[in-house]
Parts: sequence; structure tokens; C-alpha cells
Amino acid sequence: MGSVPLDLEQEQQEQQEQQENTLFVILVSCVATIGGFLFGFDSGVINGTVDGLRTAFESDSMGTGFNVASMLLGCAVGAFFAGRLADKYGRRALLISAAVLFIVSAWGSGVAGSSIEFIVYRILGGLAVGAASVMTPAYIAEVAPARYRGALATVQQVAIISGLFAAFVSNYFLAQTAGSSTDTFWLGYEAWRWMFWIELIPASIFFVALFFIPESPRFLVTRGRKEQATAVLQKLYGKAVGSQKYTEIKQSLESDSQPKLSDLIDKHSGKVRKIVWIGVGLASFQQLVGINVVFYYGAVLWQAVGFSESDALLINIISGAVSVAACVITISLIDKVGRKPFLMLGSIGMAVTLALMVFAFASASVDASGNLDLGDLGTLALIAANGYVFFFNMSWGPVMWVMLGEMFPNQIRGSGLAVAGLVQWGSNFAITMTFPIMLASVGLVGAYGFYCIFAVISIGFVAKYVYETKGRELEQMQG
Repeated sequence: MGSVPLDLEQEQQEQQEQQENTLFVILVSCVATIGGFLFGFDSGVINGTVDGLRTAFESDSMGTGFNVASMLLGCAVGAFFAGRLADKYGRRALLISAAVLFIVSAWGSGVAGSSIEFIVYRILGGLAVGAASVMTPAYIAEVAPARYRGALATVQQVAIISGLFAAFVSNYFLAQTAGSSTDTFWLGYEAWRWMFWIELIPASIFFVALFFIPESPRFLVTRGRKEQATAVLQKLYGKAVGSQKYTEIKQSLESDSQPKLSDLIDKHSGKVRKIVWIGVGLASFQQLVGINVVFYYGAVLWQAVGFSESDALLINIISGAVSVAACVITISLIDKVGRKPFLMLGSIGMAVTLALMVFAFASASVDASGNLDLGDLGTLALIAANGYVFFFNMSWGPVMWVMLGEMFPNQIRGSGLAVAGLVQWGSNFAITMTFPIMLASVGLVGAYGFYCIFAVISIGFVAKYVYETKGRELEQMQG
């Protein structure tokens, strides 16, 4: 008799899975992840245009640096306001707005005639990147079934890396064809301008494709649009399960008011909810372990320890391949193993590999030119660096976005994402701007020692505060 309920539950689950429109769920999720691709492309395209910007705008090193970093300011603002605006106007509506901003930024960055004009267009692109970074995983979390929600949300990280890779390949092809990024290419415009205009192709595809996917059913329920919400849920999960899901979402929202930022404060204690602090911790630790130093300054790093420019660029390509391989592993296992084990393994792996890099840099000698000479430790440093990239992209890279998209209760999802997104991009900006300063003051040993310390701290953070969300419906998330 004891086995009957279990058999019945299994039979019900199988019937539910048969009714689900899995192909449709995957399709709408893939459309949403084009935002991740543009996130990566917009972040990576700037690397090939620095010489062109310097020449065109006659900017000094500080001005050029701000031209490069200005997008991150837009990212922080975009991430903060996207969650709140999405609660008011809808997830899909915000993604459509982001697509428009991607198009405007790509076109404007290419036609800019001054540094100020260029910065304005890059900040607009940053608004789009920030909005896409938080809305894409949130949208996927709200349309995908719990049993493979993590895998679909992890595709976001693959899309980001693919966007970066596409930008690097595009920049390389345009520069090689024209002769250099500052030489004239098609229609009398320099190659670096075309590097930005290439982004118009995926941005336009994103804009058009968004009109063919539904609005988030959970947003529709919060706005009282029962017929639309039920229709979307039935198309996603089948007629019977869709109607049941509508009832579950409705019941989870009955005791709640319209979403607002003040919902992040616990009404009984008057303090910020614990779940918000966990989201802030996830967002900040993802950047404090220093991953964007490897991304933004990869070539600078390897040239600083004795590798040639050609070797340094090749190492970056290898790191990209390692990143994709790591994400594939996560996609395959995240809904079986869970989120927390990946974060824990990633933190431990990053702490060990960063420590090995610090050891290699600390043990290196200095040549006549004042550069570090790793000698026999070069292989160790190279393996450790790629190990670090692997552990990050298998864990904190994708899993942080997966958790932020699903861990908040329906009532505070938009507001929670707003705060966490602001912290994530603010930390990104801080780490990116401080690395050159740390490199000049405390050297690679001090900089990577700093990132290693935060990797170690993140182990304790995951162990004590992060809870598992694998297999849980969004209506079961507690605040």
C-alpha cells in the first residue's frame, strides 16, 4: 500500500510532462537568450575599437579608459530600473525596450563624432545590457518548468560567451580586411565604426523575434489579465496543468499587493529581508573573485608575465573554449545536482587556482626590462588560470544568474533583481577600474591575492546562507 501514492505521483508527473509544450518553452527561452548574446557582444566589441577611438577623438589614456568603461555605468542603472519597470510594464516589454536600445547604441557608437557623443551612446547600450542581464533569466524562470528551468537559464551564460566570441571574430575580420581598425573600410568609414554596426544584425533579429513570444504568465497574473495568463500557461504546460498553474500563481499572490521596492523590507522586523542580502551576496561575490580582470585585461596580464602579444591573444581564445565547455557541463547537470553544490565546487576551485596563480607570480623573477619572468612556473600559471576560468564558468558565472532569476518570491522578484543587478554591475565597474591601480601599486601578487581572499570567503557564504532551489516551483520560494 505504501508504494501506491508514489506510483500515482510518478504517473501524474509523466502525464504532466507529456502535456508540456517543451519545444515551445525552449523556443521562447532561446529568443530571450539573444539578449545574453547581445550582452556579450556589446561587452566584447569595445576591445577592438580602442585605437580607433583614441585616434578619432584624440583622447588621452584617461579619456579612452572612460570611453571603454562608460557602458558599465549604464549597466548598473539599467539593471536597477529594469526589475521595477518590468513589474509595471512586463518582462517582454522590457526586453523589447532593451532591443531598441541595443539598436540605437550600435548605430550611434559607430556614427559618433565626439567622445561625449560616443559615451552617451555607450551608456544607452549599457542600459540595454543591464536590463537584458536581469530580465532574460527572470523571463526564462517564469516560463520554464522547474525540472529543467536551471538548464535553460544556464544557456544565458553560453549566449554571453558566444556573443563575446562573435565580437572578437568580427573585430578581427574587419581589422584584417581593412588593414587595421583605424583604416577605411566600406563606404568610406573606418573599420572600428563597422565593428559597432555589425551588432545591428543580431539586435534587429532580437527585436523582431520578441514579438513572437508571449508575455510572462506570472506578470499577467499580477496584472489581473486572467484570460491572457491562462492562455499562455496552457500553451506552455497543456490545458489541465496550465489551468492548475494559474490557480497556484493566483493563490500565491492573493495576500500580496502590487509589487513595490518597499516590499524588500520585512514588515514585522523593519529590516531588509534575508533573501535580499543573499541575492546581494551572490551578485557581489561573482565579481569580487576577479573574473572580469581575466576578461578585460587578459592580454595585458599575460604580456605582463612574459608572453608575447600573439601568445596572449591565443590564450584568450583557449579561455573562451574552456568557458563554453564548463557551461555545457552545468547545463547537463544543474537540474540533477542542484545549484548550491555547483557554487560550492566553484568557490573551492577558484580559491585553489587563484592561490596557485599568486604562488607562481610571487615566485617569478624580474628581467632587465622590469617584467616578471615566470620561467618553469609559466605552465603552472597558465593551467591555473584556465582552471580558474573553468570553475567560474561552471559555477558562479551561470548559476548566479539562474538563482537570481528564481530565488525571489513572485511579489519581490522584480525589486530583488533590481537591487542585485545594481550591486552586480556596480561591483563589475569597481573591479574593472581598480585593477590597473592595483597592478601599479601592489602588483599581480597583491591583486590576485585580493581575489583569492574573496573566493575563500565565498565558500563560507555559500555554506551558511545559500539554500537549494532545484526542482522548486516559483510559487514555493520563500522571502
